[in-house]
Amino acid sequence: MSARKVTKIGVLTSGGDAPGMNAAVRAVVRTGIYHGLEVFGIIRGYSGMIDDDIIPMDSRSVANIIQRGGTILKTARCKEFFEHEGRKKAFENLKKKGIDGLVIIGGDGSFRGAQKFSNEFDIPCIGLPGTIDKDIAGTDFTIGFDTAVNTAVDAIDKIRDTADAHDRLFIVEVMGRDAGYIALHSGIATGAENILIPESKTDMEELVHSLTEKEKRKKLVNLVVVAEGDEFGGANEVAAVIKKRIPQADVRVCILGHIQRGGSPTCLDRLIASRMGYHAVECLLTGKHNVMVGIVNNNLYYTPLDNAIKAKQKISEEWLKIVKILAS
Repeated sequence: MSARKVTKIGVLTSGGDAPGMNAAVRAVVRTGIYHGLEVFGIIRGYSGMIDDDIIPMDSRSVANIIQRGGTILKTARCKEFFEHEGRKKAFENLKKKGIDGLVIIGGDGSFRGAQKFSNEFDIPCIGLPGTIDKDIAGTDFTIGFDTAVNTAVDAIDKIRDTADAHDRLFIVEVMGRDAGYIALHSGIATGAENILIPESKTDMEELVHSLTEKEKRKKLVNLVVVAEGDEFGGANEVAAVIKKRIPQADVRVCILGHIQRGGSPTCLDRLIASRMGYHAVECLLTGKHNVMVGIVNNNLYYTPLDNAIKAKQKISEEWLKIVKILAS
């Protein structure tokens, strides 16, 4: 990677949207302008880079967006960027505008594309972890996770009210195809009786036994929170087994779905997105390239993009033990 001075930067959001992405875009744009850089917004992620959908941005471009969910730059998944010809086309479009640095707000798939692109065309890239799943190593927080969990908690609290009114068992499915952090955090915070996540083997016999015992104790409210990527399946699959094994149980399924992606970001998501966006530009200016900006123990932490791609955030045994004890 060359040590040339960066003068024009592009910012994009890629992959699944996450609340707080707009706050990160705002921070990148205004920090870049403060340092005398020209800043460009790339619409629809890597697709916009290939289609030359790239626009100049100023301070007014990002006014009144910090409180908005989604992303003003839009996002998309781009198969064409997987191919060298697609990446070459993207590079030519950046070259035409003189863009010599990129900030990519997204998840591991987005970072994978950034790493490959940077290696091929010598464009310095900085990654910001924007994903509700919190499944990226090298940071205690990812942009959007706190909002998604709070949305799930709010919904599950409401479900508990109706579960209590009818003495029902609710199976609630939250997002998390490959990671169970939303299920884990929202399940603990709402007092769920069982939490099923991809990182821990689901023992249906144990689950059925646990629910049967609680029914004998006349436990009136039972909530099971399951991540959509649990190895046994989602809420519908779990409910089918429980209905078969405990036919007297009044079982209902609620799939929260994409409601978890939307909404105004929490204070925490706005703060970490702003802090990360600011430091992304600082990295480009100081020559700290091809890293992901994370926060660990409230300190900035820089992980090489290659490591951020290969590693996954792991759920500690302590959390799993807490779930088991508190749900008994």
